[in-house]
Order: sequence, then structure tokens, then C-alpha cells
Amino acid sequence: ENRLTDSRNEKGNARDENHQYEDNIKQKILQASLPFVIQYGWSKNTISAALWDILELSMVCFPQGGADLVNHFYATCNQELATQLKLAAESTDKTSTKEPQVFVRDAVETRLRMITPYLAQWPQALALMTLPLPNVPTALANLLTLVDDICYYAGDRSVDLNWYSRRVALAAIYKMTELYMLQDSSEGHVATWEFLTRRVDEAAQLHSVLLQSETGVAFAQELASATFTTARNILGLQR
Repeated sequence: ENRLTDSRNEKGNARDENHQYEDNIKQKILQASLPFVIQYGWSKNTISAALWDILELSMVCFPQGGADLVNHFYATCNQELATQLKLAAESTDKTSTKEPQVFVRDAVETRLRMITPYLAQWPQALALMTLPLPNVPTALANLLTLVDDICYYAGDRSVDLNWYSRRVALAAIYKMTELYMLQDSSEGHVATWEFLTRRVDEAAQLHSVLLQSETGVAFAQELASATFTTARNILGLQR
């Protein structure tokens, strides 16, 4: 009975939020219509003129069209994940803290689940993000922000060259899993999450092997550092 009541309350709250959202939009449209009253009077034509004005303004504000929408969605999801990770880090006691490897894997799954409602349209989003300037720098900045947040909340506060190698590896894992998910037809994307687990485990094992070899460590760090230097150059963040 309590669960049924809670469910009804949640649905009621959702309806109230939707009504509030619709009312806010209506108020903004009506407010934007007032300057057109002098020309068209108190009529539907006035409201139509305001809507056309808003449409023309949107074309100016979003010159990249769909790419602006993709980048907004990507950045919003990144911020949502960062908020979740921060709250988890603040509320988790030391005895129940996840291993970094598990934490990273779960964080990547959480982030990828955010795109599942748009999975059918996601190839189009990926294509837009690979277009030349200015889309590529923004897409790269979003990816670097994502992997940096995950590593940070996983406990990686290092300032050595391993900082680069961990983030390059995680960026590669995220993109590989994202592409795998696009062709995954398993229920609930179970195959994708298994694929992700294997990639994270492999990366951890590779890192352990490299730590046993000074040459391997040097090579990995040099490659990672060069990758991030290239990324910074693309973004115009040279130091």
C-alpha cells in the first residue's frame, strides 16, 4: 500500500512539474508577444510574430544547429554525472568505498546509460562531433572533462605523468564501449556492460604489467603525455 501511495505521489509530482514547465513557456511566449501588439493588435497574429522572432533568434544563437544541441546534451550529462559522483564520494564511508577499478567501471556505465533514450539517433550525434572546427574542440573538451571527473572522484589526485596515462586509457575505454553499445541488441545492453567490464579489467592488468617495467612505464607516459599535448593544442590550451 505504501509503495502504491509513493508511486501515485511521484506521478502527481511529475504532472505538476510538467504543468509548471508548460506554464513557464506560455508566459515567456506571451511576454515576447507584447512588443508586436502595436503592429498586429491583440490577436493570434501577434503571438505568431513573436514565435517567428524567437525562431530567427535561435538561428543566430545556435549557428552550429544540431551540433550545439549535441554539445549541450553532452555537457549536461557530464555535469549530472559529476554531481552524482561527488554526492557518492561525500556520503560513502571508508568501509564501503568501492575499489577504483569498480568505481570507474560503474561511472562509465552510468554515463553511457544517459544516452540510451537517444541511442537510435546517437550515430548522427557522433558524426556531428567529428566535423571540423568548431565542433571537434568542443567534443574533445567534453570528453576530457568526463574522464577527468571520473578519475578525480575515483581517488586519482596524482600530479605525475601517470595522470595522463590513466585519462587516455579511460577515454579510449569510454569511446570503445560507446561504439559497441550502438550495435548491441542484447536486452538491457547486457553485452555492452560485459564488454565494458572486460576493457576496464584489461586496462588495470596492463597498468600493473607496465609498472613492472621502467621502459614500459616511460613509453606509456610519453605516449599519454603526447596525446594530451595534442588535445590541448587542438583546444587552443597551449601553455
